[in-house]
Order: sequence, then C-alpha cells, then structure tokens
Amino acid sequence: MNYILLSGGSGKRLWPLSNEIRSKQFIKILKTDDGSYESMVQRVYRQIMNVDNEANITVATSNAQVPTLKNQLGDNINISIEPCRRDTFPAIVLACMYLKDVKNLDINDTVIISPVDPYVDDDYFKSLKELDEKMKVSSNSIGLIGIKPTYPSEKYGYIVLRKDEQESMVVDKFIEKPTESDAKKLILDGALWNGGVFCFKLKYIIDKAHELISFTDYKDLYDKYDSLTKISFDYAVVEKEKNIDVVKYDGEWKDIGTWNTLTEVMTDKTIGNVIIDNKSNNANIINELNIPIIAMGLNNTVVAASPDGIFVSNKNESSYNKPLVEKIDNRPMYEERAWGDFQVLDIYKNSLTKHLFIKEGKSISYQKHNHRDEVWTIIGGDGLFILDDVEKNVKAGDVLTIKKGQKHMLKAITDLHFIEVQYGDEISEDDIERYNFNN
Repeated sequence: MNYILLSGGSGKRLWPLSNEIRSKQFIKILKTDDGSYESMVQRVYRQIMNVDNEANITVATSNAQVPTLKNQLGDNINISIEPCRRDTFPAIVLACMYLKDVKNLDINDTVIISPVDPYVDDDYFKSLKELDEKMKVSSNSIGLIGIKPTYPSEKYGYIVLRKDEQESMVVDKFIEKPTESDAKKLILDGALWNGGVFCFKLKYIIDKAHELISFTDYKDLYDKYDSLTKISFDYAVVEKEKNIDVVKYDGEWKDIGTWNTLTEVMTDKTIGNVIIDNKSNNANIINELNIPIIAMGLNNTVVAASPDGIFVSNKNESSYNKPLVEKIDNRPMYEERAWGDFQVLDIYKNSLTKHLFIKEGKSISYQKHNHRDEVWTIIGGDGLFILDDVEKNVKAGDVLTIKKGQKHMLKAITDLHFIEVQYGDEISEDDIERYNFNN
C-alpha cells in the first residue's frame, strides 16, 4: 500500500512542548509496551508497518520538519517537502507528483492520504487496507474513511450516507461542525465522522491537478509552488465529486490536538522529574526540564514545562490557549535534528549557548560561519573533530575553538554531548555555509 501522511501544524495548541519546529506529532508522550515513550508520528508509522510491513510511506511536510522526521523515523523515510504552506490540495498534488516522478510509482496504483497524528488502534489501519482494496476495483474515483461517532461532537465534519445505498456506503452529503443537537440527529440517522482520509488512483488526482494548475512535472510544480492558490483538498476535489465510496471504522479514534484530549491518552499522570501529592485529582504534569516540579492539591489541571516555557491550566480551559501563545515571540529553545538534538541554554548580548547531543555514528555537517566564533566543550562521549580538513580525536574535557571562516565538523564515535558558545556581532541560524567532507 502507498501512504501519504500529511504532517503540518504550527505548534501552538500544545505549547510549550510544541513549537513551529516541533509540532504536536513529534512530542514523545505516548507510552509503549516496553515502557519508553513515542511520538504520534512514530506510533502511526509503527502501526502501519504492523498491518503492512511492505507499506510505502511518504510524509508530506515543510522543510522545517524534515530534521525531526529523520531523527524520529530514520534517514531513509520518503519525504515530500513543501517549499511553503499552500493548504492540503497543493500539498497532496505535490506529494503525488513526487511518487510518480521521483519514486516512479505507476499512475494506476492507489494512494491513501491520511493525517499523520490520529490516535487509533491497529484495526483502523486494517480499515485503510480495506478502503485501498475497494478503490482498486470501484467505479468511483474517491474513497473515504467514516468513523462511527461516540458522542455528538460539534468539532468534526459528518458524512451523511445515501439512504437507499446504506450497504454500498456512498456519500450523500457533508455537514461541517453542526450544533450538538443537530449532531445528535445526524448520529441517529447513521452519519459518520469524517476521518480526513482520502483514497484514489494516482492518475485521478494528477488529471485533476492538471485541470486546475498549469505544470509539467514534479520539478516544475515544486518550482512554482509558492504561486499556487491556497485551497483545501475537500473544497478543490471532494465536494465536487458526485459519487464517493466510504468504508466504516468502528473503533478507537481520537483527535489529540489539545492538552485536554492529549492527557486523556496519557498512561502515566506524570512524565519527567515530577512529585505530585495524593490529594491531586485528574492532574497531569509533563516536565522536560532538568529541575523538579512539585505539585500539591491540583484538580483537573495540566502542567507542561519545557525549555520554551511553562504552561499551567485548568483542563477545560486548556484548548483556548492559542491566542495567548501567539503573543509569545521567542525562538524555539529545543530542536531535533537528523543527527540528534540541541537545547538553547542561554541567550545574552552577542552570545548564545547550546547543549548539543550527537547520536553515535552521526555527525553535524562540515560548515563554516562568517559572523561568529564558537567554543565547544566536550562534556561526554568520544568524537572526531575536523577543523579546516585537519582531523583530531576528542573526548570529555576537551575545549575546541573555532574562528569565523573556519570549516569545522564533529562526528560522534560514541553518543556525544558538548556545550557550544557562539560569540559575534550577528548570532543567527542562517549564518552557515555547508560543504562536503571526504575523509
């Protein structure tokens, strides 16, 4: 099966654990069978492979999320990179052209488009497999997953099925975010939640794209992507189709996009260095800092602490945090990279201090800076340091000085930790030039 997982998000709803780089799908908060924690994208990727170990998975995302994806899913993951945000229709078309022109997928093959972050059990992906098989032979062009509702939600869109074709499961109409009373009536009539999943043959969407966009191939579409109109896939394609198939899924399905809903699936009420008293009730605390949090007498409360900040809220109010978070203009203080991760420890006039971790066998790129000097202090592990093509083995306690204009690189022989202090009149992540290093 061919999957395109849509990975977006601005990282505001689950601040401070999420930010513009680390969206909600990358937060490692879901407990696995072995007691470790995984992110939503890791969970979904694992579940797909459990159901179909030969699945061809591509993630459609922005360039800013690529390092985190590679860190969590590995360097070999297929990624369709959006040069800028243009909503779901352009993103899906670009990913489909990536499959056709870069991955050489046959245009008659079916493709499933899915959000990257549903909280579901493995049976959900069996339903996706059923949908894929159905669309291989269906005379209709698009298939959807309809979720059996568990309560009359005002947050979701509903799929109303044709009354005379219940067995064949064909869409009659869509209703977006009804009132609670209308949602109750819809559920009684057999309506389903719209799970945001689409399935079609690659040729179908490419033909549709050519009707709406002038382009020749993947590269041409990528080059003109910033000029495309922002439009959703539902509006551009789905709402205009007269006959759409539906496969029903009756099982666990949650949208865990807010603190209130995310804490519902937390196995442990606390994560990290937390002490909570036994008088607290329905309280969840997540601490990513290296200092302790003590909580007493909390009721219906969520607390989240990270290098980006601290969030304390009544759970009922936690989903309304976005306007307040938008008032914050700080840079992300924690980021993942394909080689490891880093945390900003201090920002001062003309200097910035980071703690960096490089995974064993990985390395940061061979690079130079034009406007800053750097001092690295190795605090753990062994590595290979290259400065202007000269190699040197390094270990804990070594201090390395890098002047502006000098090419440098660090490779981890074992898991490696070091402190980096940047000095200069201009401290910017953009002050970097990368080079190939051949040893």
